[in-house]
Amino acid sequence: MKHFQQIHAGLDVAPLLLAIKQHPELWDQFTPRKIAPATPHAAMSDIWVRYNDIRKFADGDLTHFNDPHYPIWYPAYDALPQLRPIIFGLMARVEAVQLGGVLITKIPPGGRIEPHVDHGWHVEHFNTKLYVVLQSNPACFNRVEDETVSMQAGDVFWFDNTVDHEVWNDGDDDRITLIVCTRRDR
Repeated sequence: MKHFQQIHAGLDVAPLLLAIKQHPELWDQFTPRKIAPATPHAAMSDIWVRYNDIRKFADGDLTHFNDPHYPIWYPAYDALPQLRPIIFGLMARVEAVQLGGVLITKIPPGGRIEPHVDHGWHVEHFNTKLYVVLQSNPACFNRVEDETVSMQAGDVFWFDNTVDHEVWNDGDDDRITLIVCTRRDR
């Protein structure tokens, strides 16, 4: 496949998934991705683990949110220590030199991430985007351009988010994914 590369299968995600379920208050504490005008992410929920510091944008103007910045840890990082071996293990596995945004996303049954292309400094600088599937079902699909995959819990994929992509969940269970954005020099 041109736009997907599976880099691991069978990762034990049960401890992290259990911790997330024990902390439902972490979902949608920060909603700019969900409520922005014409957002492709309206039908999902997320947990911000690491991202630009939202406090710098107290006036609500997020025009420059994805301009160059140093990502910070959000409270979810401390609430979910099970993230650490996964995040830093992935960084070692792909030989990453920097860590960017880290998000956990949930698409409910019948939900979708609409077709879109990610762009801007964060996407270009953190050039290796990794998906860790925490929970899924056979009727949940990721599409990038003309390629479509159904990922299973414990799968880890690199995918190219700089071209047209989308996700849809036609199954009966939530699809929950950890997204880890890293920078590789090569």
